[in-house]
Amino acid sequence: MKVVLNGRSGKVGRVLSPALEAAGHELVELDAAETMVDFTVPDAVEGNVRAALEHGIPCVIGTSGFEQPPIDALAREHSIACFYGPNFAIGAVLMMRFAREAAEHLPDAEIIEMHEQGKKDAPSGTAKATAAMMGTDPPTHSVRLPGLVAHQEVVFGTEGQMLTIRHDTFSREAFVPGVLLALEKLPTLPAGLTVGLEQLL
Repeated sequence: MKVVLNGRSGKVGRVLSPALEAAGHELVELDAAETMVDFTVPDAVEGNVRAALEHGIPCVIGTSGFEQPPIDALAREHSIACFYGPNFAIGAVLMMRFAREAAEHLPDAEIIEMHEQGKKDAPSGTAKATAAMMGTDPPTHSVRLPGLVAHQEVVFGTEGQMLTIRHDTFSREAFVPGVLLALEKLPTLPAGLTVGLEQLL
């Protein structure tokens, strides 16, 4: 597939670029692309997606912190599929799924998410998605420190016991399988914005 990768020089882009090529995809400019992948900054997402949709190109978005309703409206207007993954690590998606199940039995919980110092949004997209899946509006604590990549734990407490569900991303290679899965499934998605890798598993 011919892919335009926005954010090629970023932390994720530097890992994703050779991984896409190794998987048989060709990195091209927008006017030659069949799909756009975006790992940039929140303020750039809407403009990048708009440009892609105007070229008839479906999108995979890995940038968190952007406003989702305008993207959904744009994609529906153009009758093109867009996919947003708050987290592309398969283990993180499973962590969110387990947290949703645990919340049915242990409603008192808090989320602690930890990312690198330069991350623009807080709470993270993963933390917001986890809270939404749990449906209990848990308090969320954001930590930004050098040396971190992406880490999250959901702590459940009840009388006499505590349950912690945690996922750690130590390198950005963890995101590659999820992005490749999203590219594979993108042609099967409906027009508009589909959110969450769990929708594709």
